[in-house]
Amino acid sequence: MATKPVIEIEYCPKCNWMLRAAYMSQEILSSFTEEIHGVLLIPSEISGRYTIRIDGEEIFDRKRAGRFPEIKELKQLIRDIVAPSKSLGHSDKTS
Repeated sequence: MATKPVIEIEYCPKCNWMLRAAYMSQEILSSFTEEIHGVLLIPSEISGRYTIRIDGEEIFDRKRAGRFPEIKELKQLIRDIVAPSKSLGHSDKTS
């Protein structure tokens, strides 16, 4: 049996982004209860960092994107990797 993936959110504590990371982790856990092992919040030593990874593979970087991810966008990115056939209901992509 394959192990379930771990989502990592590395955030800058100096920028006070812990609450944002905690909110996103709550949303991820609510949407992917059966599909993931958990969400790990990592305080970064690099100023301004806000990076999201699945099993170590980066899926979103705030500096590269020039913004934070919208929660709908983040759920879609995660779903496309961990559970491609899962419907996200109202958070799903429009056709």
